Amino acid sequence: MSNASLLTAFILMGLPHVQALDAPLFGVFLVVYVLTVLGNLLILLVIRVDSHLHTPMYYFLTNLSFIDMWFSTVTVPKMLMTLVSPSGRTISFHSCVAQLYFFHFLGSTECFLYTVMSYDRYLAISYPLRYTSMMSGSRCALLATSTWLSGSLHSAVQTILTFRLPYCGPNQIQHYLCDAPPILKLACADTSANEMVIFVNIGVVASGCFVLIVLSYVSIVCSILRIRTSEGRHRAFQTCASHCIVVLCFFGPGLFIYLRPGSRDALHGVVAVFYTTLTPLFNPVVYTLRNNEVKKALLKLKNGSVFAQGE
Repeated sequence: MSNASLLTAFILMGLPHVQALDAPLFGVFLVVYVLTVLGNLLILLVIRVDSHLHTPMYYFLTNLSFIDMWFSTVTVPKMLMTLVSPSGRTISFHSCVAQLYFFHFLGSTECFLYTVMSYDRYLAISYPLRYTSMMSGSRCALLATSTWLSGSLHSAVQTILTFRLPYCGPNQIQHYLCDAPPILKLACADTSANEMVIFVNIGVVASGCFVLIVLSYVSIVCSILRIRTSEGRHRAFQTCASHCIVVLCFFGPGLFIYLRPGSRDALHGVVAVFYTTLTPLFNPVVYTLRNNEVKKALLKLKNGSVFAQGE
């Protein structure tokens, strides 16, 4: 990072809203955050203790729940602090660097993970007899590790590109978190090259993952239509519907923000709420309410039969 970065702290301006809504918004986002953490912890616990859920699909779901829990933790607590008091809006330069890194690290890892999960569903439905051998434990671990390493590399590029520039004032970030587009507007240098590289970088990764997911589901639909029984088709569609819902909730707002150069700050912040705050909550809700296997496991967990089974 440049030695010309004279700022020691930034001020997060938070979500655009009237001051009278500080308390209601604080209450809403606090409840959402607590439910998000508890919901994802519950998913992790259920999958851990129920041996029937020790399959590739739920292995990747474990990774997803772990990411969502921390993705929300990276963004929401600081947003809550901006609603409590003016001093809560201040974030040190190095804390801002860390938040941007982990925000993009977890976000891009989740992006890659959705792609892997769609590939897993494609193999499960298109090659049911060979699925177990094709998605062995070692291959699942390799795919999961690849998503984490790819996310880390992608985030490192974003963070270095953003903070290699000098920042000497102003220091007000028109957002509730440290993200590249609003931070670049504060740089004391030409940012056109950075903006283009970041635009292409995020565009290629997000659009590429989304296209691969769409192709996987086109193949899945073709395979499902070849299933002879209506019950078999229904079960296959139900298995994939949950994944489709959370993918749309995640990619929709993300592509809207990062593939629209020069977008308005207020709109950027409001749309960002969906994938930084609501999507991590949607995942445990969608996978619980729409997944019969998870619902059965939750009932067994409630009745204590899961623990008795593991003894």
